[in-house]
Amino acid sequence: MNNAALFTISYGLYVITAGTAERANGQIANTVFQVTSQPATFGVSINKENYTHEFIEKGGRIAVSVISQAAPMTFIGHFGFKSGRNADKLAGMQTVTGATGVPIVTDYGVAYLEGIVKSSLDCGTHTIFVSELSGAEVLSAEEPMTYAYYHQVKKGKAPKTAPTYVKD
Repeated sequence: MNNAALFTISYGLYVITAGTAERANGQIANTVFQVTSQPATFGVSINKENYTHEFIEKGGRIAVSVISQAAPMTFIGHFGFKSGRNADKLAGMQTVTGATGVPIVTDYGVAYLEGIVKSSLDCGTHTIFVSELSGAEVLSAEEPMTYAYYHQVKKGKAPKTAPTYVKD
């Protein structure tokens, strides 16, 4: 079996946030997808060890910021390679509060989605949270960053907690 076939699946790069204006966390994720159009729902895959997972489970609300190709590696690293248990990852970031009350990161944002979690699927190391869309906005006409762009142009790596992580 050639697991490299999984790398042909198209992914994006997103900042996922959950929590409230008083206490929230954000992280990078590459697995966000539309599930249905009526009602409009989307799915997000989050590692169970990630701090953001706790906020999603407790609050039942989630926001997704679609990142532009212009986002620097420092921005991606800020949300992707350190834990919110040790630092306030949203401090100093531009955010708006949407319909769900979850802070939404707008730095390097192309668009955002926010939703109320309607169901979840246990996938071993990860949980897929399926949310009904409760807010969405297009922020810019910039190109969204794909996961292929992140790897090929930005020379980024997948952290251990990413669903696409493959041990060298």
